[in-house]
Amino acid sequence: MAQLSDDCFAFGGPMMRVDEALAIITSRLTPVEDIERVELSTADGRVLAADVIAPIDIPSFMNSAVDGYAVRGEDIPANAARAFRVQDRVAAGVSAREAIRPAHAIRIFTGAPMPPGTDTVYMQEDVELSENGTVLLPPGLARGANVRLAGEDIAQGAIALPGGRRMRPQDVAMAAALGLTELTVRRRPRVAVFSTGDEVVAPGEVRTAAQLFDSNRTMLSAMLRRLGCEVVDLGILRDDRAALAAALKQAARECDLILTTGGVSTGEEDHVRAAIETVGSLVLWRMAIKPGRPVAMGVIGGTPFIGLPGNPVAGFITFIYVAQPAILTLAGASVASPVPLRVRAEFDYRKKAGRREYIRVMLKQGADGLFGVVKFPREGAGLLSSLVQTDGLVELGEDVSGVKPGDLLNFLPYSSLL
Repeated sequence: MAQLSDDCFAFGGPMMRVDEALAIITSRLTPVEDIERVELSTADGRVLAADVIAPIDIPSFMNSAVDGYAVRGEDIPANAARAFRVQDRVAAGVSAREAIRPAHAIRIFTGAPMPPGTDTVYMQEDVELSENGTVLLPPGLARGANVRLAGEDIAQGAIALPGGRRMRPQDVAMAAALGLTELTVRRRPRVAVFSTGDEVVAPGEVRTAAQLFDSNRTMLSAMLRRLGCEVVDLGILRDDRAALAAALKQAARECDLILTTGGVSTGEEDHVRAAIETVGSLVLWRMAIKPGRPVAMGVIGGTPFIGLPGNPVAGFITFIYVAQPAILTLAGASVASPVPLRVRAEFDYRKKAGRREYIRVMLKQGADGLFGVVKFPREGAGLLSSLVQTDGLVELGEDVSGVKPGDLLNFLPYSSLL
C-alpha cells in the first residue's frame, strides 16, 4: 500500500491548473509493489511490471510474403522475360528439400521458408505458366521483393513490449508470437468506492420523495473496472461521523486508493470531510476546470483519498483528468494525455479565460464530408443525459475566451478517454 505523508497533496495557490494537478499526482504516488505472473489468456488490460524482451526473432526465418515463385536475385531477367524451370514446391510449414539451382524457380506459398539460395519472390499473378513445366518471369523486379526477412518485425533481444504498458489485444498477440504463455504484471490497484448521505438509496431499494437513486457510485465503479482496478464497494455510508471515520480507516488499511463524490465541502451536512479529518488529512483543490472545480485530495493512514464533485458530469470529467492519472500511476501504467481530433465548431460560446472547459458535443458530418460538433443544448453539471446523448468533449484551453462557428476545436471522443 502507498504510505504518503499527510501534507503530500498540499497546494498553496488560489486556483490550480489541470496540468499542475496532473504533475502533483504523478509525482507523489508510486506504483503498487506487488507483482504476479498471469496466463497470457488473462493478460488483456493488465500492466506489465517490466519490459518484455524478445526471446526470438519475428519472423524467426526468412519467408515469402506472397504466393509465387522464388528465385535467386542474380537470375532476375534484366531486359526481357525469360523462362525458368520450376524445380520444387514449398508450402507454409515445410522446408525446401534442396538449395535452388541457377536459372531455376521454386513454387512457394505465403509464409513458407525461403529455399536456400533464394532471396526474391515473383507474385503468381505477374508470371505466365507453360505446359512444359516452366514459368515465364518478366524483367525489372527489384531484388529482395516480396520477402519477409528474419527479425524484420521484432529482433531477438529487442524490447517487444515496454514495462508500464497496459496490455491490449494487439499486445497479447505480440506476446503470443514470441511464444510466451505467461507475463509478469503488477497487481491490480484496489480502490474503495462509496457514496454518502441519507438522501441517496441504491437502485432497487425503496425511495422516498426526498431521496435519489445512487448513480455516481455505479459510474465510478464502471470507470474503475475499465482501468483494470479491483473495486471494493463500500456501499452507501450514512451521515454518521464516527461510522464514516471507522469505515474510511478500515478501507485505508485494505486499499490503495479511496474514491468518492460529494460530501467534502465546507457545509454543515458535508460529513465526509469531518470524518476524514479525524482519521487523516484533507485539502480542497480549487481547480481551474469547468465543470468540476472543487476536488478534495487527502491521506488516510498513508493511503490517498480523492473526493470528486457530486454532480455526475463534474464527477465524470474530474475522474478522467484527476482520478485516472492517479490510478494509472498506482497501477504502474504510463500516463499519457489523449490525442484530440480537430473538428469544426457549429455553435457560439463564451468562456472565462484562465480556466479549462470541457463542452459536451455531438458529432455532425457536413455536406463537404468534414466533421463538425454541435453543443448539447442545455447547461448543467447534473445532467446525465448530456453524457449519454453526446459523442464526446470539446476541450477549450485556458487561453480561449470563446468559440464561433467555423473555429477548429479539439474533440475528444469518449472512447479515447477511458
